[in-house]
Amino acid sequence: MTSWLYLIGLLFGLSGLVTLDWRYRVAVFDQPRRALGTVGIGVVAFLVWDLVGVGLGIFFIGGAPYLTGLSIAPEVPIEELLFLTLLCYQALLLWIAFSRLNARRLAVAS
Repeated sequence: MTSWLYLIGLLFGLSGLVTLDWRYRVAVFDQPRRALGTVGIGVVAFLVWDLVGVGLGIFFIGGAPYLTGLSIAPEVPIEELLFLTLLCYQALLLWIAFSRLNARRLAVAS
């Protein structure tokens, strides 16, 4: 069971972000094509970064007891894809949320 903990944690975190997005209509539930495209571009960029790092011998899995052992590429576990998705989705939600708060603050100030 230990080998699934990181994956379960990532899925739990993603489900929390999806719930917040749904509740407040921040990104995917407001403009799905733009949001999914933005997250997708970020994930692909980071995956390319990872693959370059693996190719240069910088990144490697090592002995990690919390990984499932499933890989999408040599030295790139499935958890990396979910982590990058979580990272990019969270960044997008925060960017939009702070942009909205700033716009409201400026509207009240004027």
